[in-house]
Amino acid sequence: MIIFESKNFTLMKRLLLVAFLVPATCFAQLDGFIKKATEKVQSKTEKTQTKTSSKKTGSLLGTTDISAGLKEALQKGISEQVTKLTAVDGFYKNEAVKILFPEELQKVDKTLRSMGLSSLADEGIKVLNRAAEDAVKEATPIFVSAIKNMKFADAKNILLGNEDAATTYLQGATSTELYTKFNPVVKTSLSNVGADKVWEGIIKKYNTIPLVTKVNPDLNDYVTDKAMEGVFKMISVEEKKIRTDIGARTSPLLKKVFAMQD
Repeated sequence: MIIFESKNFTLMKRLLLVAFLVPATCFAQLDGFIKKATEKVQSKTEKTQTKTSSKKTGSLLGTTDISAGLKEALQKGISEQVTKLTAVDGFYKNEAVKILFPEELQKVDKTLRSMGLSSLADEGIKVLNRAAEDAVKEATPIFVSAIKNMKFADAKNILLGNEDAATTYLQGATSTELYTKFNPVVKTSLSNVGADKVWEGIIKKYNTIPLVTKVNPDLNDYVTDKAMEGVFKMISVEEKKIRTDIGARTSPLLKKVFAMQD
């Protein structure tokens, strides 16, 4: 009887041991599955975070930082590009912004050259560009002041916009005021570089040619428009460089802000 009970007791212990081991094994397997699933989810999360790092960084940047970065980019455009226009031949030898005869005077240019007066035509174009070069020297502070006073209510949209979005915004926001201030500077510059006398000679010469329609152009508005167009074009050159060339981001703020649009 004692032997039988001993055998039963031994059997009972084995059954209990099996009963404990089976759940333990299952739990171990389940724990392994959970661990693998967790690692997989974490891996996907890390990849997602890497892809959206610039967006997350952007959320940490306030409108003030973005606005300051855009203003710095535009100021850099002036210091790096617009100042080049103020040098001798800054307009005249820069094909991107060189001022040619206005459309209505193309016939004047063509006629003078056909008559062997190319040097007179060239001088007429040169003085227009000299006037623009001279005017930009006076106008640069106006652009700088306008940029400093700009309010980028939609700064992030501009930052994430086209490659010349900031320049376009600046142009739309300041052109009227700039024109009002720029126009008299151009008028004075045209006189300073002798453009008025050169053009007086060109027009007189042209108007004496038989059978031509006489012309009497007002070049002040034309040169003003072209000079402003050249300034904004050069600002856009620098903006594009900052947007596409990381090496052109020469300050921590530019690096931080424009990283958002990369």
